Amino acid sequence: MTPEVAVDLFRDALWLTTLMVAVLVVPSLLVGLVVAMFQAATQINEQTLSFLPRLLVMLITLIVAGPWLVQKFMEYITGLYTNIPHLIG
Repeated sequence: MTPEVAVDLFRDALWLTTLMVAVLVVPSLLVGLVVAMFQAATQINEQTLSFLPRLLVMLITLIVAGPWLVQKFMEYITGLYTNIPHLIG
């Protein structure tokens, strides 16, 4: 395995990780922002108010995007296992 191949594998793994995390975190971040704006507008200073909406959005996102995320992960792992003979020698 050449250093270029190792860097390409690492880059692909890092990109997949970033994509999977972003799909889950961005909706939660947006809901947290909306709840924070609501709290600022109404002057409610409750720390736990944003927890439940963010949790629900995270669960809904997992239900909706979960199969797609698993498919992407399986494609990556299958590609790695398929290319093992080419990577070794």
